[in-house]
Amino acid sequence: MEQILDRLNRFSGVEEKAKLAFAESLELVQVERGDLLEKMDSVCSHLYFVIEGSLRSFYFKDNKDITVSFALEGEFTTSMYSFISRQPGYENIEAMESSSVGKISHARLLELFEKHPSLERAYRIILEHYYIALEEQLIFTKFKSARDRYLSLMETRPRIIHKASVGQIASFLDMSIETLSRIRGKI
Repeated sequence: MEQILDRLNRFSGVEEKAKLAFAESLELVQVERGDLLEKMDSVCSHLYFVIEGSLRSFYFKDNKDITVSFALEGEFTTSMYSFISRQPGYENIEAMESSSVGKISHARLLELFEKHPSLERAYRIILEHYYIALEEQLIFTKFKSARDRYLSLMETRPRIIHKASVGQIASFLDMSIETLSRIRGKI
């Protein structure tokens, strides 16, 4: 609970009782490597907070596993499109290792917003961070070289390099494993 309170303290204007209500509403779950928290073609009903471990979001295209995002300790994740729209999602959320995760249902989150409006501000900031990360990923794949994408990942989120497989990193950076291996060999 301490870790989620620390994370919520980064959002100014969230009342103490709202932070506690949110933290107490999280259901703690243990997942093992390869466990799916969310499955494609299902409506995503939970927002997740990684307490310990790591998760990744991915989908399949032409029988190929495409990594969309990573969530490490202290970060939130969900199938954002599905969670917000209440429509079936296109991605899976998988544990990359044994992980401890807090989850809160969409319905419970809405209840908390009614009782504690200051939580909506924190949620908006979480959504803004998600949008920025998504836009950066899009820009990186369109305008940066493969080498620059890898260097940027090393600079901004180095823990991913130690947690994810080479294939997952290559997929996330929109390059082949061979290209990633060449880049890593020259750095």
